[in-house]
Amino acid sequence: MQPRRFSPEGALTGTIRVPGDKSISHRSLMFGALAVGETTVTGLLEGEDVLATAAALRAMGATIERTGDGAWSIHGVGVGALLQPDGALDMGNSGTSTRLLMGLVASHPVTACFIGDASLSRRPMGRVTEPLAQMGARFTTSPGGTLPLMLTGCSPPVPITYRLPVASAQVKSAVLLAGLNTAGITRVIEPVPTRDHTERMLKGFGADLRVEEDKGERVISIHGEAVLHPQTIAVPGDPSSAAFFAVAALITPGSDVTIENVGLNPTRAGLFALLRQMGGQIEEVNAREVGGEPVADLRVRHSALTGISVDPAIAPSMIDEFPVFFVAAAMAEGTTATSGLDELRVKESDRLAAMAAALTSAGARLTEQEDGLTITGTGGEPLPGGDHAPVTTHLDHRIAMSMAVAGLVTRGGVEVDDTRPIATSFPNFMALLDGLQQNR
Repeated sequence: MQPRRFSPEGALTGTIRVPGDKSISHRSLMFGALAVGETTVTGLLEGEDVLATAAALRAMGATIERTGDGAWSIHGVGVGALLQPDGALDMGNSGTSTRLLMGLVASHPVTACFIGDASLSRRPMGRVTEPLAQMGARFTTSPGGTLPLMLTGCSPPVPITYRLPVASAQVKSAVLLAGLNTAGITRVIEPVPTRDHTERMLKGFGADLRVEEDKGERVISIHGEAVLHPQTIAVPGDPSSAAFFAVAALITPGSDVTIENVGLNPTRAGLFALLRQMGGQIEEVNAREVGGEPVADLRVRHSALTGISVDPAIAPSMIDEFPVFFVAAAMAEGTTATSGLDELRVKESDRLAAMAAALTSAGARLTEQEDGLTITGTGGEPLPGGDHAPVTTHLDHRIAMSMAVAGLVTRGGVEVDDTRPIATSFPNFMALLDGLQQNR
């Protein structure tokens, strides 16, 4: 355990650049591993989750190396040519690695055992195994449909049309990735739009993929058997990582922070829209497009926030940002109500219960419902904080970082029980935070 107390240290000022987008980093490695030739990636997030993806792809035949200039070189094996791994594929804490790689393996004639840490081994995999089983893959799972899990791919796989029962970019992507090596057309029907990095990037790698609107639903079709062509990819900054510093600057008096090179894909930028709705000053500077993704620098200044009622339809575009959004709500004037957030209960932890307990221990006023939190803010006054027992993070990086942000606006600080999980997605989080505090 590596505990740390986060306390108010005054205004945050300066300019930072957050690590590369985790979703795009995972997909860059995976699609590069399926392309024939060399794919070059700059700005790759070098967190534990992404490195787990790289290790698994190496075990199945791809050559993945970090070059001297900090870029990554991927020599792929081609769609349909993944090799039988010699040992289990250790996914660490990464649900994205697990579910997307299951899609890749499902349509290849190989068998793979997926394992993970204690947190990942509690997360449900049935939502992915169900459609992949329809395509012909076979699974042996632990009780409850969790890891460890043995997957035997199918040859030949069968194309399916699959309607997502819940909004999930991971499930959508797993089916589409299985469709890459499946003769015919594999379709995913998406009643609620989710992050679309898979669709954008597969098109960029040359896959025959089409997205159509039908009666308000998105129908994504992919033609297998695909041939992917190597690419040069510049990964933008992760909006989910930028979220922690955006909220920190908004709620810490006197703060003025610029976050450079933030990816603002509309399926990911829901948090910034909500914060502006609450009165947050978030200015987009130098807006541009990089590799098909909208990017801008964000200048964020301390603002008086007002509570709002959050439309549950926005949840898919900010599902990972709700923990730190709850911190912003705790500092707003009035009440913020959220609902439709059942998905938060099956993340790295039960994020509704974890944040309810953590914020309550810091002195916030809230009630927990089955599908959301209702939070009555302080109107900008510091939370009591104090010498309570350390916040329990449940091995969840986003709980740890969210409560680090909360500690900046308390009277007594907040102690986080373990900062080690932060390395899964944001290895230099604490160094950037310390730098902004020292700039004042």
